[in-house]
Amino acid sequence: MFTNRMQLTVVALFVALFLLVGSYSEGQDFSKVQVEAIKVSRNVYMVTGAGGNIGISAGKDGVFMIDASYAPLTEKIKAAVATFSPKPTKFVVTTHWHQDHTGGNENLSREGAILVAHENVRKRLGSEQFVEFFNRKIPPIPESALPIITFNQDISFHLNEDDIFIFHVAPAHTDGDAIVHFKQSGVIHTGDLYFNGLYPFIDLSAGGSVDGVIVAVKQLISLCDSNMKVIPGHGPLSDKDGLEAYLKMLVTIRDRIANGIKAGKTLDDIIASRPTRDFDPIWGKGFLKPEQFVKIVYDSLVKKK
Repeated sequence: MFTNRMQLTVVALFVALFLLVGSYSEGQDFSKVQVEAIKVSRNVYMVTGAGGNIGISAGKDGVFMIDASYAPLTEKIKAAVATFSPKPTKFVVTTHWHQDHTGGNENLSREGAILVAHENVRKRLGSEQFVEFFNRKIPPIPESALPIITFNQDISFHLNEDDIFIFHVAPAHTDGDAIVHFKQSGVIHTGDLYFNGLYPFIDLSAGGSVDGVIVAVKQLISLCDSNMKVIPGHGPLSDKDGLEAYLKMLVTIRDRIANGIKAGKTLDDIIASRPTRDFDPIWGKGFLKPEQFVKIVYDSLVKKK
């Protein structure tokens, strides 16, 4: 019979093939992926398919894209964008380094798009990475796919009758996370700081931590009023109420696991206590299972000591 740790390893390796292989994945049938565009507000759209959600500002100044999903989906993404804008993509802003958000960067760069990201995103994309949770090495990407404009704290764009403010948060999902705020349109793109309806993957190997995610989500909430639209890294379009529910889940589970650690319980003991039990019906049906999320939070808290 498998132990909890053995079960985690088997499932985690399967998830790794989906989450992190990105443009190098040969096991996914991208021909069956349906890419769709949803109008969010004013000139802002959300494009969904496989991988991370894409944000788009489209107007007289051209197309401004947030994240580029998987490389094999570039043509489908362009076709979806063409339903509301005839103009080419001028800028692609990357919220973090994971390949389900960056796989299409090289394709769009070849067509003239300017790639923009936090400094740490360029560093991680340009060198081999090792994601400990999945026991997987990720090779560096070609130089042509690296961001050519990087920022340390924040950067602003003034396009399509909008002021677009992009700012870095302290290490959370990774050490290169960026939030994109469309000020006039009343929209925020969170990158993978927010998984709507899913337990989130937190990349501890890339500087992430559960405490960092909680701090970042509080920053996101501080930007919101009741009318704000929130594009999450994964999951359906959301709002302030959705972020507050997500924060409650994160804090409650973090505190339960922290209390278990203080009481001297092992990881297997804590998993057996089911600290996610009342949240599983909503958050536990995604690609990351409750036991995996518990392990991530546990490792994050133990690493902090």
